[in-house]
Amino acid sequence: MKSSKNSSKAPSKTASKPGDGIRLNRFLADCGLGSRRKTEALILADEIEVNGAVCRDLAQRILPTDTVKYQGKTLTKATEKIYIVLNKPAGYVVSSSDEYGRKTVYDLLPEAYRHLPYAGRLDRNSEGLLLFSSEGDLINKLTHPSYEVEKMYKVIIFGSLNKDKLEQLRQGVMIEGGVSKAAGVYIKESSADESELKLVISEGRKRQIRQMIEAVGAKVKSLKRMQFGPLKLKDLPSGRWRLLSKSEINSLYQAVAPKIDNSMKDR
Repeated sequence: MKSSKNSSKAPSKTASKPGDGIRLNRFLADCGLGSRRKTEALILADEIEVNGAVCRDLAQRILPTDTVKYQGKTLTKATEKIYIVLNKPAGYVVSSSDEYGRKTVYDLLPEAYRHLPYAGRLDRNSEGLLLFSSEGDLINKLTHPSYEVEKMYKVIIFGSLNKDKLEQLRQGVMIEGGVSKAAGVYIKESSADESELKLVISEGRKRQIRQMIEAVGAKVKSLKRMQFGPLKLKDLPSGRWRLLSKSEINSLYQAVAPKIDNSMKDR
């Protein structure tokens, strides 16, 4: 998009008074571009046009008569909330675009859904469950460390791990950014050549599983996310997507609902 870095606020066709319309970041979030924090980053990066001009004003309010565009496309508020699960194949980048021209997970979605934000990045060589939704606030909560939403992975490693190394993984090992939190680690099958592990974590640091395995002297052969919070991949074929059921959607919101302090219940 061609724009001037000096542009500050787009002239509006309709003068708006304080309190009229809704703030631009909320409008963008309602259009499915992500959480309000993410949409503010888009605004400051000169990615948003209001009535034909780049808008960098975070206080800008949007009226029904205003025209808002992102990457040249006119945005409209989603009339229906969208929740999608995708079984990511290996070889796809989790990004809306790639500077090296590699395939991205958005290539696997219909064009109408390619603006949706995702929860839980997987590296290019990893497979499994990815969640996309027009509800940016839900995505933000599911991925925020404070909510400690658990993710479960099927991990194939070369060789095997003894009891001491398994215990190290369970207690926490040193990876980039500090010691990993306690994890659930279970051996499903094991041989001298390779072992299958079930690994459950409540964090989501970059390449975390691979770093944890490397920290105990082993190496990942394949990595697949099978579950994100209450949402399970089930038998969804690789490279395919589906809409979530109402019960699945409700369970995701329950997973990030404020926790009740049991000690305060009877007071």
